[in-house]
Order: sequence, then structure tokens, then C-alpha cells
Amino acid sequence: MKKQPLLEPFDLNGLPLQNRIVMAPMTRSRAANKDKAPTEDLHVPYYTQRATAGLIITEGSQVSEQAVGYINTPGIHSQAQVEGWKKVTQSVHDAGGKIFIQLWHVGRMSHPDFHDGELPVAPSAINPHAKSYTPDGFKDTVTPKAMTLEEIKITVNDFKQAAKNAVDAGFDGVEIHSSNGYLFHQFFNGTSNHREDEYGGSIENRARFFFEVLDAIKQVIPQERIGARFNPSLHNIFGMTMDEDTIPTFDYIIKRLSDEYDLAYIHLSEPFNDVSDVEFAEPHIAKRYRPMYKGTLMINSGFDQDSGNKVIEDGDADLVAFAKLYISNPDLVGRFRENVATAQWDTDTFYTPGPEGYITYEAKTRELLPDGE
Repeated sequence: MKKQPLLEPFDLNGLPLQNRIVMAPMTRSRAANKDKAPTEDLHVPYYTQRATAGLIITEGSQVSEQAVGYINTPGIHSQAQVEGWKKVTQSVHDAGGKIFIQLWHVGRMSHPDFHDGELPVAPSAINPHAKSYTPDGFKDTVTPKAMTLEEIKITVNDFKQAAKNAVDAGFDGVEIHSSNGYLFHQFFNGTSNHREDEYGGSIENRARFFFEVLDAIKQVIPQERIGARFNPSLHNIFGMTMDEDTIPTFDYIIKRLSDEYDLAYIHLSEPFNDVSDVEFAEPHIAKRYRPMYKGTLMINSGFDQDSGNKVIEDGDADLVAFAKLYISNPDLVGRFRENVATAQWDTDTFYTPGPEGYITYEAKTRELLPDGE
């Protein structure tokens, strides 16, 4: 049988991974409790079932109440949430796994329903004209409040405190969710950031907030345990559109990360939709950024066993993150190893409460059977 690069061990800047398969962060909306905390009956088995991944990255976890933008998402800003995550990390570690938490602020993609009627915050007061998933279902987004300089400083500290909480909860590291149209991405993009102060205008200014957060997080967790996620060619999703500065902005950020930092990894997404006719888009993200970035490069979006092996074999990435395949295949590593067909996921249960479609998918390979039999 041909050797599979995905199954080779990997040194993640000093953290040994048993393979190069990563469970991608995915919103699953199962923290249906007043504390918005992970639970022992759902989150613990969900992540533990998937602990044979080289690395698990949790669902996005809000760094403050202001950061919330979806129902039933677990945070990392309260003691109850820290205690809930402790049970998850302990169980994953007991199963031999490694786990990072994704730190999240949705910015303008939130809704007043989450904030006692107050407006969500963003770099600028620009409505994304999208949908927010509220306790009463999907609602139209509103025009957010432009963040003051003081609010930006508070948010930087929120991320720092969340990273400290993650350490206390036993995580192996953190990933900054600077992607997919959320708060950091809103600062990066000229269509969502019309600021005229030090956080707007030039590429360097629009990247400033991200680097301030990264430098703050470095104070409480080694940079070798920090990852950052980016989606350079996101277009026509969550109100984000590309312009002539979009790709140069990500070039600047990723080159600077390569030259000045020693992160655990950068986590990049190939385009979520067809951008072949989009004037300013880059259709081949891994191929563009592999030569620019000297550290560990993780890639995601639409990969399967064959394409995942190929992107590593071609030298365009070091790790591959799988999302939907990990929903329905808790033993994804085993299925790749034994060449067992993968199960199809049920989109109707992606975000519903309870165990169905969350911890009810069955393993079909030896790795998750009792005693490894």
C-alpha cells in the first residue's frame, strides 16, 4: 500500500503530533446552557471520539460576551467555561490527543439580540447585509457601532485573558480566528474598514489590531503554541468583497509572521467559492503562500484523502484540516489508514441541540473500538 503523507507524524514547533490530519474548527451550537459552557455529556465525548487526529482545533469560542454572534456557542471568558473545557482537554489528553482552542470575536456578524438591544461592534459602521443566527432564528444583520480606540484596547485585553483562560483549561495552544469575515477580517478588508485613524487606511494600519492581539497573547502563552487562521480569497460571504488591496494585505501579514514570529502554524483556507472570475482573487492559496511562509502551513477547505495526501506530497502544506468529514467520521484517521469509505454527514443536525448528529456517528475502523480490537 502506498505510503500516505497524512499519516506521518509531525513536529508542530516542539509539539509532537501523531499524524498530519487536523480536525478543523466547526461551529456546532451544542452549549445550550446559561453559562455557554462545554458539557460533560456532549462536548467531552465529541472531542474525545476524534482524539486520533494529529491536532484538534475546537469550535470558535467567544472571548467575551460582546464577541458572541451565534446561539449556543461555548466561550472561554468565564470560570464556568474554563471548568467545562478542562474536562474536554483532560479527556482528549487521556486519549492521546492534542487540542488547541479557537479564539473568536464575530464583530458585525452579531445581532442586538445577543447584547440586550445594544449594537454589535466592528471597525466601521457598515452593515454586512447578511444573516445572524439568533435565539429566534436567522435575522438580518444591522449596522454595527464603530469601535472606539478604548474599545479596541479592551478587546485586545479580552483576547489576552481568553488565552490565559485557555492555558488554565489545559489546552495545548490557541488559534486566533482572523478569518471568514469576522472581526479581524473586518479590520483587514477595505470594504468593511473605513477608519481614518491608526487602524484604517494603509495595509499596515488595517493589520495593526491583529498584531496587537498576537503580541498580547504572546505575554501569556508561548508563540510556539499560537496559530492564526486566514481566508485571503473570501468573496461575497458575510458582506466581504475583494479589492486591489486584499491579497497584498494578506501577503504583508503572512510575510511579517514569517519574518518576525515563530508561531505554531498559519491556517489558510482555499477559496470557499469559485473566484476564477473575481479580478483580485488568488485561486491557489497554498501554492501562493507556501514560498512566503517559512513555518508550518496548514490548509483546508474541500480536501479528501487523496487531495490531502497530494497537497503534502507536493510540498504546498504541512498539515491538512478536515471539517465536515470529521462530523460524520470520528475515526477519520482510521478510515484513511484502512482505506474505509467515509460516511456522509447530515446537514440537518449540524447546529441542533442534543446528541443526534453530534456524538451518534459510529466508528467503522479498529482505532475506536474497545481496547483497540
